[in-house]
Amino acid sequence: MPPLSRRALLVGLAVTATGRRAHAQPKVFLDYDQDALDRAYDQRAWAPNMDAVLTRYVVNSDGVRARLGAPKTVAYGASAIETLDIYPTARANAPVLVFVHGGAWRTGKARDSAYAAEAFVRAGAHYVVPDFATVMEVGLDGMVAQVRRAVAWVAKHASSFGGDPGRIYVAGHSSGGHLAGTVLVTDWSTDFGLPRDVVKGGVCISGMYDLRGPRLSARSSYVKFDDRIEHDHSAQRHLARIPCPVIVAYGDQESPEFQRQSREFAEAL
Repeated sequence: MPPLSRRALLVGLAVTATGRRAHAQPKVFLDYDQDALDRAYDQRAWAPNMDAVLTRYVVNSDGVRARLGAPKTVAYGASAIETLDIYPTARANAPVLVFVHGGAWRTGKARDSAYAAEAFVRAGAHYVVPDFATVMEVGLDGMVAQVRRAVAWVAKHASSFGGDPGRIYVAGHSSGGHLAGTVLVTDWSTDFGLPRDVVKGGVCISGMYDLRGPRLSARSSYVKFDDRIEHDHSAQRHLARIPCPVIVAYGDQESPEFQRQSREFAEAL
């Protein structure tokens, strides 16, 4: 067979490129097509050791309870799930860290989130971790409301377990980082009769602070987003409400979306 002419080769390449474009998915958010966006919000795609990490949370939390003893568990609301575990320090009038666990808004338990308690207790701070319902059970509105109620309970009752109500801090990881962000933009005076600056600092780890991307991703299959929910629970859209210093952290091997979310939130603060 004779070799292709330069003209025929160029025509063939053009046809091939046109075919690829015809089969390419359209962009749905930033530079992502749907498959890429779904993958960017799928932690398992970026953490092949995820099951091992979750098992380590459970094992380490059991170890903490073996060394510190069982936490004091109290109710912060009316439903059965609305309880929080208090790991107390021996120091009187000590600061309090409320840690909000992650789990993609659909898994996670306070019991399995005690792994960090010992470091805070040994340093002279109370470690408090609330339980709350999943997004499938109560929706995102319900989850945010429960976590805010938990923090309000701590603020109003800190002195009952030796805590300083003037030194309450909130931290959260993953979807808990998102929920911690919503805590930071709470209208404490209107909603709970508490000082506007009742939370003195926040640590948001690997969270989501603007929900447009998650809403357009596969997460919308179980999170019932609408325009109001997207806006109300996007902490980055309510920065004027944040009265305290905030640390934003993420891992350099996380998905590009979780990295972008953290960078843009930190830059906007």
